[in-house]
Amino acid sequence: MGELLLICVMVSVVTGITAKPNSGLKTWGRFKKLPYPGDEPFLGTAAYQVEGAFEKDGKGLSIWDTFTRGGNRLATGDVGSDSYHNVNADIRAIVQLGVTHYRFSLSWPRIFPNGTRGSYNEIGTNYYRTLIKKLKENRVQPVVTLYHWDLPENLQQTLGGWTNPKLVEIFQDYADFCFHTFGDDVKYWITIDNPFVVAQHGYGTGVVAPGIKNDPDLPFRVGHILLKAHAAVWHLYHRHYRHRQKGRVSMALASHWIKPSRTRRESLKECQCSLDHVLGWFARPLFTDGDYPPCMKERLGSKLPSFTPEERDYIKGTADFFALSHGAALSFQLINESLKFGQQEDLDLRMLLYWVNAEYDKPPIFVVQSGWYSLGNTKTEDPKHMFYLKRFIAEALKSIVIDGVNVMGYTAWSLIDGYEWYREYGIRRGLYYVDFNTPDMKREPKTSANFYRTVIHRNGFPELAKNRPAQGVFSCDFAWGVSANSIQVETVPSQFADPSVYLWNISNNGELIKLEGLVAPPLKRAVHCADYATVRQQVEEIRHVGVNHFHFSLNWSALVPSGDVSHPNVTLLGYYRCFCRQLLRANVTPVVTLWHHTRQRSSLPPPLNTDNKWLNRETPEAFASYARLCYRELGAM
Repeated sequence: MGELLLICVMVSVVTGITAKPNSGLKTWGRFKKLPYPGDEPFLGTAAYQVEGAFEKDGKGLSIWDTFTRGGNRLATGDVGSDSYHNVNADIRAIVQLGVTHYRFSLSWPRIFPNGTRGSYNEIGTNYYRTLIKKLKENRVQPVVTLYHWDLPENLQQTLGGWTNPKLVEIFQDYADFCFHTFGDDVKYWITIDNPFVVAQHGYGTGVVAPGIKNDPDLPFRVGHILLKAHAAVWHLYHRHYRHRQKGRVSMALASHWIKPSRTRRESLKECQCSLDHVLGWFARPLFTDGDYPPCMKERLGSKLPSFTPEERDYIKGTADFFALSHGAALSFQLINESLKFGQQEDLDLRMLLYWVNAEYDKPPIFVVQSGWYSLGNTKTEDPKHMFYLKRFIAEALKSIVIDGVNVMGYTAWSLIDGYEWYREYGIRRGLYYVDFNTPDMKREPKTSANFYRTVIHRNGFPELAKNRPAQGVFSCDFAWGVSANSIQVETVPSQFADPSVYLWNISNNGELIKLEGLVAPPLKRAVHCADYATVRQQVEEIRHVGVNHFHFSLNWSALVPSGDVSHPNVTLLGYYRCFCRQLLRANVTPVVTLWHHTRQRSSLPPPLNTDNKWLNRETPEAFASYARLCYRELGAM
């Protein structure tokens, strides 16, 4: 695979523009009609999220150190997961998973505390030397990000951060040091992570550091400088290091996916425009003609800076692979509603991969960040994270096998729990649980880690006998059902709950007009099953699904509130009888659970609802009596 990727890189550098504008438009049409070789498994983290040690061994302040202390946040990344002091623990976790590559970021202010070479910090640099050395000793390739949002605070204070074009040269010098120092052991470099968030939310909405807002034009000027900085670093590597180190350089671009709210072509154009304003903002200059997407230029006008012809030539082709990020917190939750252009957000990674493949002329795609999250109180059982991880890996595999997309690797994010930017510690994204309350920040594998390890061991989802597709039909008497923990119960038919008299205005607007002072006489007949609107509504919904069985549970404590079966709640019993009878009339067989323990309904009848509950000798006997009541009253229908 290494030789093939090198050929792809060489072709993109020599030929320049090969993609036709808006080639990705065909994506939505293709997948409208469609009903999955594993590649290399990677892991990733970012320095500010996990390293901690924010003032240790000469490290300078970053914009996030300042941002989290300025009244913007309740928590900080001062300690994070303390990876700075737990290199061996992280390496053990990486080795346990069996990944081939590990993505991490260098902390710029840990290497250059004030942002420039003159402030070089030997101890901070040695931390990364040690990390890379240990990775290589365990046959894990480092994938290194130069900038993952933690700009040295000194550069923000003295130069205005990424608003100042001088940062292009400063960033290039920092990159030069990193290439020279670490490059012999690094084959994949990411210059800047998610420039959309850096520009739009660091210098536009102020949601992330440095927290600047209120200038709607500033994000586009920042994005302009970020592209120039990336291009300068790529050319630096290409001229001075590629021939010897033989590495690859790209910029990590995050994106959502969007689907049309309607099938009209105008909706497809709006979807294309939505992707252009987020992903295409940076991808089109790098992978096509060195300029911004036409949709951005048309809609933003003078807000969007322009490149000179020389700058366009300098920027285009400055990516050796397409580094794609896709996940919850950054790809979706930080996409402004206005950037969806009235269309519907969607989580389909496969369609996004196909769109990138079509829009940018089949580049090799490296998924450098993907995954989901669990809530902050989650420990080692994270089924939601595991579900989405499985889904995204399966979609990446489908894009390779079915769609022919050149996906060269997948990166699960992240290795361990850490500080999650604007979500702080409110969510967890790690495959390993970190106990932030222990001195050593103990790491434990989660369910998602065990799943990912299995996928890596099998190199994907191999065909197993138990997983082979089966085709055929079930017998005609096969039972198809649906269930609910409980059903909606009316103790009084709704039409008899209100004794008022109304006039029905059928000749005009059909409204009911209440006649004040008039009250209907009391009901003199027994309640009929047809009187209950909820019975009719629920049975109709079940019948509409087409099942022939419906499973629900009875409410023991409500049916026999005193615990004495000789004095049941006859109204509720009658309602259950009506419900079962109407199910049978709709050719649906009731499947009834006598008692179902749920969080909402766990109590027994009051006389039995003591501390011991089912440990009481009386409870089984009372349950047997309750069962006989239900069999007698409901079982004969």
